[in-house]
Amino acid sequence: MQTRLRSEKIFDWFNMLVMLLICFATLYPVWYVLINSFNEGTDAMRGGIYWLPRVFSLESYTTVFKNDGLMTAFGITVAKTVLGTFIHVFFTAMVAYAVSQRELAGRKLYLIIGTITMFFSGGLIPQYLLLRDLHLLDTFWVYIIPAMFSFFDLIIFMTFFREIPYGLEEAAKMDGANDFSIFVRVIIPVSMPVVATIALFHGVYQWNDYFAGVIYVNDPNLQPIQTFLYRIVALSGSNQIVSTVTGVTKTVTSQSVKLATMVVATLPIVFVYPFLQKYFVKGFMIGSMKE
Repeated sequence: MQTRLRSEKIFDWFNMLVMLLICFATLYPVWYVLINSFNEGTDAMRGGIYWLPRVFSLESYTTVFKNDGLMTAFGITVAKTVLGTFIHVFFTAMVAYAVSQRELAGRKLYLIIGTITMFFSGGLIPQYLLLRDLHLLDTFWVYIIPAMFSFFDLIIFMTFFREIPYGLEEAAKMDGANDFSIFVRVIIPVSMPVVATIALFHGVYQWNDYFAGVIYVNDPNLQPIQTFLYRIVALSGSNQIVSTVTGVTKTVTSQSVKLATMVVATLPIVFVYPFLQKYFVKGFMIGSMKE
């Protein structure tokens, strides 16, 4: 019996050690970027910085926030994340509520067509031509309109809506409410877990999306911060960035500016996540258990 208990204890310690190693391997790269971004750029080029900044400096961040192009890109990213997430959640939830009604004519056909689009698409070139014909290229709405709807998110919304007691809708109809009023005043308020989950999913997507800015937007004043960061990373091997993109002193290098930009671009979404985590966990449990 004692041998068995000792073996279980060793196994528990081993599991804990493995988890700590995984956590370290996951978090250390983030820590490495953070400490190097707070180190003087020319000194960081010598290497050997692993745990704490060797020569503490805020010059890289000063350079980042003095750059008009980056702050414009940051504003575009915030605007498209907030507006894009709101429109996506509202529009997708509204369609999901309509499709979740069993009396909807052609409901099964809509679901079949939507499921096919999850696995097959026209490709990049047809999408580019479509957006060009819709006059969305080089406009802010190229970030919003193509991302208004997701069939995958529709399925998540439908799963949640089906668990809402029908008596709530019936009571609202008896009070004279129409379908849109029921959706806005009854369905959405009781669906905050799934709404927050989809909002977090799409908000992270909108914040991290650089591809749309690279392919569909040529105007530098409309490019989001992730596209701006992408261009810095693409040119990171050249000191030209220091003079043309940032216009900085010689204590700042292209590498230090790149790291500082990465931190500035990442921290906002990291700070938002803890406030939505409780809804995020609830949203993941949708449909996992049946009474």
